[in-house]
This record gives sequence, C-alpha cells and structure tokens, in this order.
Amino acid sequence: MRGTDLIRRLALALAAAVVALAAGCNNSPLPAGAERKNVLYYSFEERSPRYLDPTASYANNESAYTFQIYEPPYGYHYLKRPYTLIPKSAAAVAHPVYLDKDGKTLPDDAPAEAIAESVYDVHIKPGIKYQPHPAFAVDEKGQYRYHHLTREQLGNKRSPWDFEFQGTRELVADDFVYALKRHSTPRIEAPVYSVFAEYVIGLKEYSETIKREDARLLKDLPKDVRDKPFLDFRKFPLAGTYAVDKYTWRIRLKGKYPQWSYWMAMPFLAPVPWEADAFYAQDGMNENGLSLNQWPVGTGPFMMAEFIRDRRHVLKRNPNYHGETYPCDGMPEDKAAGLLEDCGKPLPFVDTLYVTMEKEKVSRKEKFLQGFFDVPEIERPEWGVDFRNDAEDSDAVKRQYERRGYKFPVMTDISNWYFGFNMLDPVVGWGSTPEQQEKNRKLRQAIAIAIDYEEGYGRIFKHKGGEAAHSPVPPGLFGSREGQPGYYNPVTHMLKDGKVVRRPIEDAKKLLAEAGYPDGRDASGKPLVLNYDFQRAVTPEFKSENDWMAKQFAKLGIQLEIRATDFNQYQDKTLKGKHQLFWAGWLADYPDAENFLFLLYGPNSKSKFNGENIANYDNPQFNALYRQLQSLDDGPRKQEVIDKMVDIVRRDSPWCFGYFPWGGLAFQQWVHNGKPSIMIRDMAKYYRVDAELRARKQAEWNHPIAWPLALLALAAAALAWIARRSFRLRETATARGTPVANQAS
Repeated sequence: MRGTDLIRRLALALAAAVVALAAGCNNSPLPAGAERKNVLYYSFEERSPRYLDPTASYANNESAYTFQIYEPPYGYHYLKRPYTLIPKSAAAVAHPVYLDKDGKTLPDDAPAEAIAESVYDVHIKPGIKYQPHPAFAVDEKGQYRYHHLTREQLGNKRSPWDFEFQGTRELVADDFVYALKRHSTPRIEAPVYSVFAEYVIGLKEYSETIKREDARLLKDLPKDVRDKPFLDFRKFPLAGTYAVDKYTWRIRLKGKYPQWSYWMAMPFLAPVPWEADAFYAQDGMNENGLSLNQWPVGTGPFMMAEFIRDRRHVLKRNPNYHGETYPCDGMPEDKAAGLLEDCGKPLPFVDTLYVTMEKEKVSRKEKFLQGFFDVPEIERPEWGVDFRNDAEDSDAVKRQYERRGYKFPVMTDISNWYFGFNMLDPVVGWGSTPEQQEKNRKLRQAIAIAIDYEEGYGRIFKHKGGEAAHSPVPPGLFGSREGQPGYYNPVTHMLKDGKVVRRPIEDAKKLLAEAGYPDGRDASGKPLVLNYDFQRAVTPEFKSENDWMAKQFAKLGIQLEIRATDFNQYQDKTLKGKHQLFWAGWLADYPDAENFLFLLYGPNSKSKFNGENIANYDNPQFNALYRQLQSLDDGPRKQEVIDKMVDIVRRDSPWCFGYFPWGGLAFQQWVHNGKPSIMIRDMAKYYRVDAELRARKQAEWNHPIAWPLALLALAAAALAWIARRSFRLRETATARGTPVANQAS
C-alpha cells in the first residue's frame, strides 16, 4: 500500500470516528433513550438477592423485590405515622375473636390468661389475579400445559418468559392456607417457623407430618438431587388454618398474640399458588435457575421480567394487578411537602423498575449526582444522611446540591445496628462450666465497654451514624426508655457530673483480667485472637470501619482478625454456627418492641432453628419473659417485662448494643412522593417520575467534553491535507522526480 493511500485511509478513519463520537457522545450507563421512559432507575450492592421465595426471604436487600411482587393481606398506610395497618389483598383488617378453653367467646378486654384461642377470619378481595406465568397456562381441554415436562422439553429455558404460553387465575383463600403451611417445609430456610409454630394451632405436629412425607418422596433418590418431587401441602390438613369459603381465610392461634396482625403485613403470609411449587419442582428447573428464589409469582404491582445474577434485575408492571389509588390523607406536614398532590390517582405510577449492580459506593454516588440513578438504592435508609453530611462539610457541595434540586428527606425510624457474640462459641459464648460462664461474660462486657460507638458512629462515620444504644429497643416504640434523662446501660456507661459517659478503658481492662486475659493474653502468655465475621466485601469504605473496630479491640490488647465474606457465605456460616463475632442490623418488621427482643429469644436461634437470633443467645429467664411479652398489650405490665428483659441482656452481654442510626433517603428532583420509612417496603408503586425533566437535566449536567473531538478533527484535516499534497506532487512529478512546468505559463 502506498504511503498516500495509507494516510488517506487514516484521515477517513479519523473523520468517521469524529462523526461517530459526536453522534453518540454520551456518558450514560443506561441504554440509549432510557432517560425518557417511565422507568425508575436505581442500583443494588454486591450481589443478587439469595431468596425471593416468600417463605425464606428475610434479608433487607431481598425486601426491595418481594414487597413489590407479593401482596400480603395487609400493609401500612404510606403516609401516616404512627404506622397504621391497612388492607391490601384482604378486604379489611380482621379483628380477632377470643375463645376460652371451652370454646366460648370472650370480650375483647379479657385477660390474656383466660384466652385459650384467638381466631382471625380474613376476608379476601374477590377478583384479584396472579401475574402471567406458565405455571397457570392450560390447553383447550383445561389441562396444565407445563406441569409434566421432561428434561428435554424444558431444554435451555431459563426464564418463565421463554415459554410460549402464560396464564393466570384468581386469588383464593386456599392460597393463603398453602402459604402458611409452607413454613413447615424441611427443604428451604423458614426463618419465622419457630415463631409461627408457637402460636398456629397444630403447626408443630404438621411439620412432623411434612417431614415424613418429604422423606417418602426422597427415599429412592440421590442425596444431592437438585430437583425434588413436588411436596404438595394441600394433601394434609392443618387445624390452625383453612379456608372457610372461597374468599375467607381462617387462622387459629394459641392464646393471645397481638403481633399476629403485623406478620400479616409481610411476605411470609403472602399467598403462594400451589401451581408455582408444582411447576418449579420439575426436572431441570433448579439447574436452569427456575425457582421462586429468582422468579416469584405474585399478585402485586410488579413482576420479575429479567434476572441476570449479580448484574441486572428488571421488574415490569403486572398487567393483571387489581389496582389501588394513591392516599389522600397523611400527616399535617405532608401537604406542604407535596405528598398529597397525587391523591386518588391509580398505582403504580412507573412502568418498570430497572436495577443494576454497582460494587462501589463511590460510583453509585456519582451516578446519582449525574442524574443516571433516580435513587441510589431503594431499600437503604442511609443515603439522605450521607449526602447531607457531604453538604455540611463543603459550601461548594451544598450549593451544587441546592442548584440541582436533590431531595434528602430524613427521619428517625425504628432500626438498630449491633455487634454480637456467638454464644455457642467456646471463647466468647456461654462457657461449659459456671466458672467459665462467668469469665466469658466478663470478656464480653469488657469488649462492650471498649467499643466506643459515640466516637465511631457519632463523630467519625457520620454518614452512617446515630445515637449510641443502651438496650436492644429503639426509641419511638412503647417500652423503650432510650433518650430519657438519666437512662443508660450500667455495664458500659456511668454518670459523671450528671452526664452519661462511657466507662473508662481501665474498667474494661479490669474485667478482661478477671476473665483470664490480663493485657489481652491468656495464662500461657499467648495473645487473645478473635475472629470477626464481616458480611461484606472489604471496599475502602468498609476497610476504614474495620480498621477502627480493630483499634477498639487493640485498646485491650486483643487481636481482631477480619474474616470478610459476601452475604451468602456469611449466611451459610451463621447457619452452621461457625461464626465468632459478627456485625448485624435490624430494620423493624412491625412497630413493637417484641420485634427487637425476639432477636435474642432462644427458640429463634439462627444456628439451631434457622431463626434470626444470630447470637444464638438462650437464657431461660429471658425466654420466659419473652413469652409473656407476646400476649401483652401496651401498658404498665408490658413496660415492666421489657425492663426486666433489658436488664438480663445487659448483664449477659450477648450484644454490644451498637447504635440507633439516623435515616434518610435521596431522590432526584424529578422523583415525586418520596417519604422515608423503614416499615414501608412496597414504596416503588408510590414513586412518580417526570421523565422529560430527567432527560433535560441529564443533558444539562453531563455536557460532552468537546476538545478531544476537536483534536481528532484537526488531526483528520491535517492528514487529509498531507494526503492531498502528496497526491498532487506525485501526479505532477517527472521521471526524475521533479515537477513538470505548468504548460499554461
């Protein structure tokens, strides 16, 4: 190839590149034209949800999906505080009927000890239909098309949308019966089974029946079989739940349990169609990623349309959603905040929820600031606090935030963060002898004093900080004494000059020596090394927190080893009881102190019973008081019981109580109806997006940088000029290489 040809081609290539770059000069991480669609864009962190099966799902990151897809009987009014139960798939919030031991009806104010049984009759709204799904598809004869698939017929289908036919059917009371029975399954985690089994009449016995049936089904199959035969809970009656008629679901509970109504506002009691279980139980489904854990089947406003693990999840509007309207009442301040402007309008407002993974907080934050995420994350309550702290630290940042109209509403809501000890561990746990129990208790107490939450999460990590906790019960709940004058945990704090302060480190060192570890060393002189099972990948942000935590232990001469895992590995470790120290948080399931104290209830042990008691704490005295608490209405007796329970766990110190976080959300100016809350998890249907405003602001905030294109254009022009000059010189050259004289001259 001649040099001039090469130069000419380079010039053309550069020119084409300039045209292409100019046409597509866009730094958006989203598909072209995405900004103008009626879609809510946000992110998720680190990993896809592990469980979307409503029986198993209990993690905060999973709630961002389950509450949008499933529809329990009840929910919470979006705007009212204190939180108020409202019907969702139910026609009304049911009031229990109390019966004595002879089956006679008792008045509503009957003492708890006189109540032998509580009966809830929940009336279901007629006409509700499930989302489209192949599990419901039938042929011309009414036979299910996809309930008897061979492995070959399934092929490489990896989504319900890969099947040619979809179907639906009406929601009925039996679907709720089936859902409650599923908590007895031995096949998956059922984290609230232990709670339900204490109250639902006959559930413990039913569980034994189901275990025998499961063993029969699996008898001749390999132990590692992935697709297990359909376990049909319809075959076996359960005395504690049944359908009175097509639209009436009855639940029978032992004694009095006021918190039951709150459980009916969670996906644990959302309806599950038996057809979904039968469909997903077929050969090859598990291998192809087809299960309720990735492809839920619900009646809610959205349905899973795309699930690409650890990359992207897309939820689309459920075309069969029965519909509801935006509330017209709320709190006095809601009208001024613009939260009543959509009164009476049909929900949901957006067509799609588009959720992409962002591993790093910095990139997630930057994409929000550029306008590419409408909210950073939909379920995390820290973002508003984080951005507000940025604005407080810099006037320039504050001006930018105000100019761009970001919204950071904040709240004080019911949640906590705590540092815990696995009480099954021989070093930090209960101990095998009375002497060892006393030593281990003093070790835990010493560590609880040393971890200075006022410093760490009051002054250093303000973006995710809060108020140091003195009990497991957050402020704002009946029974909590947090924030009251003179209230403190005497194990970790003291009064000095009338103020509550953390005990000096010398007190912790004295306890540590009494525990058998003077200066952090055992009797042989070896340093005490403890393992901290941290449930995140250690990003730079988390590294600074872990370094701070290690320094807290170093004050006692204790070496802290960080064992970081992703959340799924962490879950496996805690289920097997292989953890030692851990960090955890709890977002309230319902607004009652019982929902926090149950995290320390023995029968709710994580490693023994798949519950949420990660510390595996099991104190008989505490357990007995907890059982009393469950039947108490708010009042002096309930306060007395809570106080006693708090005193017990303070002394035993299975937790370092940690802190109660400040909460807040972050919204773009084009996202409407955002009100922060930990209790409201089906928030997506209330959010409204002004897509045209989003498109304008994204363009305004992300001007293309033109100078690289200008340089390319100049380079292309220069190459073109050189090519043209070389061509003319060659055309006019003589045989000796000199130009021919112009004949016209």
